[in-house]
Amino acid sequence: MRVVIQRCARAEVRIEGEIAGAIGRGFMLLVGITDGDTKAEADLLAKKVAQMRVFEDAEGKMNLSLHDVGGAILSISQFTLYADCKKGNRPSFIKAARPETAAPLYDYFNEVLRTQYGLQVETGRFGADMKVDFINDGPVTILLDTAEL
Repeated sequence: MRVVIQRCARAEVRIEGEIAGAIGRGFMLLVGITDGDTKAEADLLAKKVAQMRVFEDAEGKMNLSLHDVGGAILSISQFTLYADCKKGNRPSFIKAARPETAAPLYDYFNEVLRTQYGLQVETGRFGADMKVDFINDGPVTILLDTAEL
């Protein structure tokens, strides 16, 4: 499982021209799921995201979490995080989990962030054509991959 964390000043996702989710300060997450991922990977990444300290404190050091700054999350499913570009110029997405596996795990991940960590989590819609707009604050972008944790 992979999550790209982008610290943002604001973020929103539109589906068919309508806002499906929007936040102010916080994290815009891109969430990718591969075959073999389980709730254990989702739990691990949810904990990492919730406790990630990348907001500046009074001394200007990245030392504060989402809770510390009253931040929220916009979580977007992103199967293309598992693109394989080794051969040719057209990516293969064979490593991305099938929707019937990925969608429930994506929902579980977001629910863990809400219930276990008390975070506001807005989402797009799994599998939809989404237009995401955000202001990357910093910019700060961090990649988490359960294969490397």
